[in-house]
Amino acid sequence: MSRITIHDTMGGRPVRLDAGHVRIYLCGVTTYDDTHIGHARTIIIFDVLCRYLRAAGMRVTLIQNFTDVDDKIIRRAAAEGRDPLELGESYILRYHEDFDRLNVGRADAYPRATCHIPEMIKMISTMIESGHAYVADSGVYYTVESFSGYGALSKKNLDEMRAGSRIEPQEDKHDPADFALWKRADAGPVWESPWGKGRPGWHIECSAMSLKYLGENFEIHGGGRDLIFPHHENEIAQTHGCTGAPLARIWMHTGMVTISGQKMSKSLGNVRSTRSILDRWGPNVVRLFCLSGQYRKPIDYSAEMLSESLVLWRRLESCFYTLEQAAPNRTTIPCEDFDAALANDFDTHRAIGIMSETAKGVGEMAAAGRLSAEDADRLYGRMSYMMGMLGLRVRRPDGAALRSIAESIEERGRLRRAGRYGEADAIRGRLASSNVELLDYKDITVWVCHEESGDLGTSKAF
Repeated sequence: MSRITIHDTMGGRPVRLDAGHVRIYLCGVTTYDDTHIGHARTIIIFDVLCRYLRAAGMRVTLIQNFTDVDDKIIRRAAAEGRDPLELGESYILRYHEDFDRLNVGRADAYPRATCHIPEMIKMISTMIESGHAYVADSGVYYTVESFSGYGALSKKNLDEMRAGSRIEPQEDKHDPADFALWKRADAGPVWESPWGKGRPGWHIECSAMSLKYLGENFEIHGGGRDLIFPHHENEIAQTHGCTGAPLARIWMHTGMVTISGQKMSKSLGNVRSTRSILDRWGPNVVRLFCLSGQYRKPIDYSAEMLSESLVLWRRLESCFYTLEQAAPNRTTIPCEDFDAALANDFDTHRAIGIMSETAKGVGEMAAAGRLSAEDADRLYGRMSYMMGMLGLRVRRPDGAALRSIAESIEERGRLRRAGRYGEADAIRGRLASSNVELLDYKDITVWVCHEESGDLGTSKAF
């Protein structure tokens, strides 16, 4: 396995990841709506990262939070006449439904903000005692001037932050750049605290939960680039105010998904939910789309981009079925050039290119009748490894369906040998109506069982 490096946003350079135990905290979603394709991209990228690190022999602990108390949740619940906590719970369930369908492995824990209020109160008390925070009439605020490293992650200076900040009428902050640790409130979900009833600010939850589950200075803190400021910047300040130690060794940020070059926004009406895209294109196409670009750079969502991912998936699944039906042993073996691509700052774009090149070569060999059993075994091992690493799965018919496919192929072969091509084509059409495509190579006929999703249809394999 190659030396693994990940680009660190803080230092602006690749950092070698050589820990035996890699602790990862991934900022999750706010549970007031379904996730969108931008969320999906980040979560899929970290799913593959975890798969790869485990394959490299590392122990991985992944913690991914749910923000289940927030002003957005409260406003949405009020508009729908629902309890805010019940609303949040309903979207957590929908989250797991969607990402289970996407073949995303479950995190080791999904801590919720509402279940960690005591830990947040303890951290806030520590910051007040150490002079990093102060109590005001509207709540408790962090004093950004108390931390000399503030702005190091986002590369912003304090004067720029003040110029872009504004104080709301109900706030009584000492400085426009100070941020809320505790908000006093009487309505909505509220908890008792030494500073009166209220609820936590957004940033404190991740500091409290990452410290509880992963400890100090863990290996990777992840999230989308839109979280660098203010969320991650504020996490760093809070945690330093309590522990005096760095929060994480590597800050790994994913690029945003844009629509025609614009940020997704409800006001623009261009938000694309994970569920709607998944229903239309299926999990494998969505995963390939999310992994197709360099993870740190933005990627633009379009039907054309999804269509390209579909064509690629058709090539990959046809290759896999071809190898599976030709390989006598079917063992999975590591692929060194694929691993090297992922080891080099997690280059999924190059890794997918290697898979595509392998599939193209298999198609050419099979079409020319040059795919020996030995070649099929070797290439099956590589393809099985690569697809498993990227979380791609072919559709698996049940036993009865497999017998029916085999009988249909055998009958079609007899009809073709007898020159009854019309009847043979009718069998092909009948199988196609069940999303089973037949690929006729020089010496063999291979069946491919496409996943059932919306508008996918079938396409030529290679």
